[in-house]
Amino acid sequence: MPDTAEQPYDALLLVSFGGPEGPDDVLPFLDNVLRGRRVPRERMLQVAEHYRRFGGVSPINEQNRSLIRALEAEFQRQGPRLPVYLGNRNWHPLIAEALTQMAADGVRRALAFCTSAYSSYSGCRQYRENIEDARTRVGPSAPRVDKLRVFYNHPGFVEAMTDRVRDALAAIPSHRHAAAHLVFTAHSIPQAMAANCRYQSQLAESCRLVADALAESGPRLPWQLVYQSRSGPPEQPWLEPDVRDYLGELAGRGIHDAVVVPIGFLSDHMEVLYDLDVEAAAICRSLGLNMLRAGTAGTHPAFVAMIRELVLERMGQVDQRRALGASGPSHDVCPADCCPSGATRPGEAAS
Repeated sequence: MPDTAEQPYDALLLVSFGGPEGPDDVLPFLDNVLRGRRVPRERMLQVAEHYRRFGGVSPINEQNRSLIRALEAEFQRQGPRLPVYLGNRNWHPLIAEALTQMAADGVRRALAFCTSAYSSYSGCRQYRENIEDARTRVGPSAPRVDKLRVFYNHPGFVEAMTDRVRDALAAIPSHRHAAAHLVFTAHSIPQAMAANCRYQSQLAESCRLVADALAESGPRLPWQLVYQSRSGPPEQPWLEPDVRDYLGELAGRGIHDAVVVPIGFLSDHMEVLYDLDVEAAAICRSLGLNMLRAGTAGTHPAFVAMIRELVLERMGQVDQRRALGASGPSHDVCPADCCPSGATRPGEAAS
């Protein structure tokens, strides 16, 4: 493996949503998230209470730090020897703060891994806009930053999620496995945004790939893609069905076991811990439906190895851009008109 001086990139920037580190951060953080968006204030205050239930600390922060430690160990073992930085959209360290530090450290060209596996305005284009805005604020010393491709159908991501579902299924008595239902969840987005990107089709492909992988070593389980955590004004149409409604439907059909799989999320952050582990779980208890929640990719070894592979891919050091299914690997450089936000500026829930 060549040393850093010979590589076209000299750092990796992990770009994420960000979250409060304590109670005093919660409302300023949510103000950053919702600035310029038509999200009802009562919804913002509801989300603030979700954070306060967990001490005002977003779990996404430590999970991102854990992922960085795993990546640094992976790079140390196998290369490339790149430093890894963290820059957030909505809370410290903000992307501009990360770029300032990178410039001070002599970084001139970096790759960005954004914590979203799918194409959409809020999951891809907005991150690219955030990076460019931050570069403008930092000025001429700011490093150039190129975003890695989306990876919803990468074998490493699919393997990680398949393992997480298997772990959840293991908690169901074996004689009930074949009758269990898989409920894949992702963040809902406005329909106007969804109409301008491949978010829904990519999610459905990820769900199918995981279900197919599970069927290789067990029964083929029925599955459904549903949505959660909508945050826009009530009159604005968002993607459905909602996970809570669908779990009620399963209970009404006499289903005993449901494995909820947050395939639209990469870590067990607030919208997973509260919206699923608290709200959805309470609904299931009231309905007599046994709900198991699968983990997210997190620091699964296959997922960490995938990120390294994507880095090597952009460095021109792998022969094949791997992807499962018919869609093939996503593009590296997004077209200028890729994933517009839709007719109105969407609300964006706090992660």
